[in-house]
This record gives sequence, structure tokens and C-alpha cells, in this order.
Amino acid sequence: MNVDIHQSWKPYLKPEFEKPYFKDLTDFVKSEYSTYQCFPKGSQIFNAFNHCTFNDVKVVIIGQDPYHGVGQANGLCFSVNDDIKHPPSLINIFKEIEQDLGVSYPKNGNLMPWADQGVLLLNATLTVRVHQAASHQNKGWELFTDAVIKTISKEKSNIVFLLWGGFAKKKKKLIDTSKHFVLETGHPSPLSANRGYWFGNKHFSKTNSLLEQVDLSAIEWKL
Repeated sequence: MNVDIHQSWKPYLKPEFEKPYFKDLTDFVKSEYSTYQCFPKGSQIFNAFNHCTFNDVKVVIIGQDPYHGVGQANGLCFSVNDDIKHPPSLINIFKEIEQDLGVSYPKNGNLMPWADQGVLLLNATLTVRVHQAASHQNKGWELFTDAVIKTISKEKSNIVFLLWGGFAKKKKKLIDTSKHFVLETGHPSPLSANRGYWFGNKHFSKTNSLLEQVDLSAIEWKL
């Protein structure tokens, strides 16, 4: 695995790349990609970091796994490649944005424009085997992405962390809530959303309000 990550992150994450677990993780990912079809493409594994530099991070959204269907994952959590059918969770995210901000539902599910504005779309696990959800969990990725969250918490201030669902909420312990904002709600998956745990959270307008409070520009959520 080639750690193709934006230069701005390297001073902060270099210690992680040198730890034994990361070497083991690299060997595992190389083996998986050479043996099975895996996602996202090798060149996109670190897309979240390459489209949102360390200096630009204003918002962090935490996902769990990349999508495991063919052609879906592009290295950003909840995002799909251009012209790919929107998965159920992404549909519910867009529906909430529609209700919250009064913007029209987008045709494209590629969230790259969010990343380019400073939204770090971070999956806890950055790779997956085709049609096998969670197949690359507990191989080291979580150690790395937890270190990313802790680093952002330590080195920056006034970041808005959006924790959606039980898995993401467990990451709250990694965040210094005395100098960052944390918004929590249910997961946008149909199972959670249809039980009333997602819709009406207004996280998108709330995020922009918090950013503006600390003199940062709002995110243009409309795609």
C-alpha cells in the first residue's frame, strides 16, 4: 500500500506510519488488493486527506466502512463516485439537507465538494473487500483513524465533529470537548432513520451556525 497522503498531514501522522501495526496493516492491504477485488481504488484510499488538508479541516464526519459494492466507494465516507446510484444512508443525508436548508436533492452523490471546503469525511476503516462489509475491520485501520481524530483534537480548535450513530458516538472520548463542538444524532441508515433517530437533526444548519460563531466560513452543503 502506497501511503499517498497530502503533505500537510505528514508531520502529524508520520509517527503512526512508523509503528509496527501500520506495517502489518500495509502488508494486509497489499495482500488483499492483490488477491481480491477491494475498494476504494488504491489511489483513492487516502482521498479524505488529499481533498481536505490538515490546515483546512473545519468539520469531521465519521463513518465506519467504505461501501463494498462495485464502483461505489471513492475514499470519502458516505460518498459515491459520479453517476452511481445513491445508497440508502446517503439518500437520507440528502433528504435531511433538503428539509434543513431548503435546497434541492442533488443528482450526484459525490461529496468531493464538501471535502474541498474543509469537511474531513473519515471512515474508521479505509478499505473493504468486494461485497463483504466489515471485512477489513480490526486489522489496524481503526488505530490509525483514532490517531487522526486525537491529532485533530489536540492540534486544532473549534472543529465541528458530527457523530452519527452508535459507532461514531464512541469516538467522542477521543475529542477534547472543551475546545471543539460535538453534534450527535442517530445514523442515517434506514433502520435508524425510520425509527425517528435521524430526520430533524438539523446538523447542517447547526454546523454552519457554529462555524460562523468562530468566524469561519460556512459550508456550502448544496451539491
